[in-house]
Amino acid sequence: MIKSMTGYGSAKGASGKLEISIEVKGVNNRYLDCSVKLPRVFSSLEETLKAIVQNHISRGKVDVFIVIDSTNADDVEIKLNRPLMEAYLATLNEMTVAYGLTGGVSAMDLTRFPDVLYAEKREADAEQLSNDIAAVLLEALAGFNNMRSREGEKLSRDISERLDEIEKLTAIAEEASPRRAEEYRKKLEIRLMEVLQGANIDEARILTEAAIFADRIAINEETVRLRSHIAQLRDMLGSDEPIGRKIDFLVQEFNREANTIGSKGNDAEMARLIVDMKAGIEKIREQAQNVE
Repeated sequence: MIKSMTGYGSAKGASGKLEISIEVKGVNNRYLDCSVKLPRVFSSLEETLKAIVQNHISRGKVDVFIVIDSTNADDVEIKLNRPLMEAYLATLNEMTVAYGLTGGVSAMDLTRFPDVLYAEKREADAEQLSNDIAAVLLEALAGFNNMRSREGEKLSRDISERLDEIEKLTAIAEEASPRRAEEYRKKLEIRLMEVLQGANIDEARILTEAAIFADRIAINEETVRLRSHIAQLRDMLGSDEPIGRKIDFLVQEFNREANTIGSKGNDAEMARLIVDMKAGIEKIREQAQNVE
């Protein structure tokens, strides 16, 4: 079943105590244009995540928003600057001996000196984090694709209805074509009778002129091709492959055949048929703009 390019999906997960939230949004675009927005500190994962999106989507403007919340993470570690502490301690002992000072030095005393203790953030496991973000992204993409499939079903039904209407109009045009040739033959015979005023009429000449006219207005080739395009598009609607660009091409062929049929018609009935047919083709073209 075809998919729409418009959709939305979201998912949440975790990597250790990091909370991951991902949203995927898609709208129409001629080609695939994917952007991944995530915290700068994790920017090295951008290309990997883009590749995942490209494996699941072939067409559309797709934006992926990734939020990583480290509020509850316990990745901060307090460390002791041992060389600096020992230097402070040695200096204090030297002062005690040199000046006859009394009283000892406690650990609390040492912590008051600058930079004896410092905080350091533990590095996350990059590979594990990448895998965890990818898993959440896949879940968001699944929701995104489900929505696109539901929209695709609606598009498919609408396009199918337009094809049914175009096929009906094609059948009417096929029926009208030989009738118009017969009407032309009768009109030609009446005119000749009026001009010749009852003289012998060359029936063979009338048949020849009627045959030439019938050949000139014949639309058999165009309607055969048009029916072929209709059948091809119906087959495409049942495909799981991206078909948006193929529909774009087929719609051009639909218009080409309709224009040719219209150019061969020279009466009001055929003109109305072609106007209705091209209106249906235009509706298909509009809907195809949202098909992946």
